[in-house]
Amino acid sequence: MNKYILALDQGTSSSRAIVFDHRGAICSTAQMEFTQYFPKPGWVEHNPMEIWSSEAAVIAEAITKIGVNGKSIAAIGITNQRETTIVWDAETGAPVYNAIVWQDRRTSEFCDVLKAQGYVDKIREKTGLIIDAYFSGTKIKWILDNVPGAREKAAAGRLRFGTVDSWLVWQLTKGEVHVTDVSNASRTMLFNIHTLEWDQELLDLLGVPRSMMPRVCSSSEVYGHTKTTIFAHAVPIAGIAGDQQAALFGQMCTTPGSVKNTYGTGCFLLMNTGDKPILSRNNLLTTVAWKIGDTVNYALEGSIFVGGSVVQWLRDGLGIIRSSAEIEALAASVPDNGGVYFVPALTGLGAPYWDQYAHGVICGITRGTTAAHIARAALEGIAFQTMDIVGAMEKDAGMVLSELKVDGGASRDDLMMQFQADILGTCVIRPQVTETTALGACYLAGLAVGYWGSLGEIRAQWQAERTFAPSGANMDPLKQGWKDAVSRTLTR
Repeated sequence: MNKYILALDQGTSSSRAIVFDHRGAICSTAQMEFTQYFPKPGWVEHNPMEIWSSEAAVIAEAITKIGVNGKSIAAIGITNQRETTIVWDAETGAPVYNAIVWQDRRTSEFCDVLKAQGYVDKIREKTGLIIDAYFSGTKIKWILDNVPGAREKAAAGRLRFGTVDSWLVWQLTKGEVHVTDVSNASRTMLFNIHTLEWDQELLDLLGVPRSMMPRVCSSSEVYGHTKTTIFAHAVPIAGIAGDQQAALFGQMCTTPGSVKNTYGTGCFLLMNTGDKPILSRNNLLTTVAWKIGDTVNYALEGSIFVGGSVVQWLRDGLGIIRSSAEIEALAASVPDNGGVYFVPALTGLGAPYWDQYAHGVICGITRGTTAAHIARAALEGIAFQTMDIVGAMEKDAGMVLSELKVDGGASRDDLMMQFQADILGTCVIRPQVTETTALGACYLAGLAVGYWGSLGEIRAQWQAERTFAPSGANMDPLKQGWKDAVSRTLTR
């Protein structure tokens, strides 16, 4: 087969385009970082036009590298940073404000108001989510309340809201198609995961007109065709999934009980729970994994706000490494953490604590502490946070984790993956293709256009690259040290 699938992986810090062939192998890739804006403490923004221009640039680069054009692309799949909120004018196509990023905490006080008004249970029952500034709904409300003229335009039906997938489809189709998929919709705090529709009561609660909202589709269907000049031929856009759901699919965690963790800017642990949503009793999120045809899969999710971005902070904030790649060697230069624990609550703490006011803590420092100990503690902090979520997930699902599939940039760190296996006491499996987020979007798009005939055909392609088995060492003292460190971090 001489056609390819193009996956667009629009992340928090960079835009990527990856071309896959029929074997699920990477043929070409291109990546471009874009600007992060921090206007005030706790605020994180992106320029929506820069998101689009960077994605357009990497599309052109990726297809040019292997000398293909639109005629050779069977379909486009999109996966994206979730919860990041863009509002634009439907007539001009111009954003009314910067994209408010998922990490942004500016609506924390309003979330506290919603909690005080008694909406916690209702929102959890309808959406599967806890009330938090993380999700898109309160970000939309902030834009409508704070951008001059925005609420009036919204009331007149002129404004459109989208997570980044919707924005990219709008750009690729030159404003003809305004859609999202169920996985992204389920991250807004405005979507009923049982009826699979926007919830009018929640739209009213946050003052968001229904006319702003995209049409909600399945994760694998043809939504429209490209009209942009990047391609000389119209290419079907046929797969959409939020980045973590896409990674779950790319890891072929398609049976209930299968679990993956993506080590990216944040870390996101998801368990496929099958065709029924399980409402968490342990502060996890219930989310839609994907919808293919008439079949919906749900997942339990634990979100870690600061994962790999702690390494960026060590580089840019503390300056103890010059590049992110140096972290493993520095951490490996000491035999252990030297009693140092690093709770990287740099943007609050996510699951299972959900303390939006928590701040980061490095404790256990002595005169003997070196940069290497802090580097090791940072990597271990990522693994410890994963351990906390696994414990909550096992309680919710009523089952013990048998294995953990891993992906994302930091999963290439052998030292951290071995520590993860040791602290969990279970096997950690790294796939041959670690770009599983893009691969998931690729598979969803390919299924929609018949590029692959069945899920079974795709499942046969997944292969492990390395399995990290637990060493059997006594990890109890380290677990207790982590527990003590977290207790110093929490504000409530």
